[in-house]
Amino acid sequence: MKRILSIVATGLLMSCLLAGVANAQTQYVRYSQNGGDIRWGVLEGATIHQLSDAPYSGGTRTGQSVQRSTVKLEAPVDPKLVFMTAFNFRSHISGEPAEYPGLFLVPANSIVGPEDAILMPADATNLHYEAELVSVVGKRAEKVSIEDAPGYIFGVTAGNDVSERNWQANDIQWVRAKGSRGFNAVGPVLVTGLNTTDLEITGSHNGTQAQHGNSSDLIFSMAHMLSYISQYVTLEPGDLIWSGTMGSTQAMQPGDTYDVEVAGVGVLSNTVAQSN
Repeated sequence: MKRILSIVATGLLMSCLLAGVANAQTQYVRYSQNGGDIRWGVLEGATIHQLSDAPYSGGTRTGQSVQRSTVKLEAPVDPKLVFMTAFNFRSHISGEPAEYPGLFLVPANSIVGPEDAILMPADATNLHYEAELVSVVGKRAEKVSIEDAPGYIFGVTAGNDVSERNWQANDIQWVRAKGSRGFNAVGPVLVTGLNTTDLEITGSHNGTQAQHGNSSDLIFSMAHMLSYISQYVTLEPGDLIWSGTMGSTQAMQPGDTYDVEVAGVGVLSNTVAQSN
């Protein structure tokens, strides 16, 4: 009996260890120090271990490290393509959901990092926040099936898809309304090993909760969107896919702060600043 119990206990222990390995989470950052070059690193506690390249591009530890407190965290992404999704949370739509994802592109250089300013153009009058989940492509993706798509997602981070609603309603395309300079904040870290189908997402306007949802409420999952996009566009490592936002949104003013928290990722915090 003791031997049987010992075997059972050993089996349970191995199962727990294997589950821990399968769900292992790593936090990656991009950072700069004293205005120098931007580098990639692995964040462990208060220490950043420098990488030779982006983690999804085979970057390895260089042996150099810095303290988190001595650097500026940049956006933990470096995409060529940035895909966003419209009306993808059930709490953000009225009526029946669309039959396929409503996708659009924004310029990659609209991305800013944690604690960077969200820039409000001088002629903007109705600038809204949008808390979102952002997935990062891990390998070249062409015509990927939905079943295989999770293996193409390297990790996730938090995002604030800032939107000028008047421009969005009146422009022929959404490029200006969604992709102006400094509109799209991402961070603070890029995390691997999280379950993209069950993540809490919270947005807070000046410290008061304004949005809350879970990625399980997505009409099209992050994997579904990667599969869908890859049928038509080749995705490369580092490209971004945004989830779309939940609930309702409100306008922000210069001096306002908006925080986006994704479970397992942390808090992305940005303050609105008037642009010249």
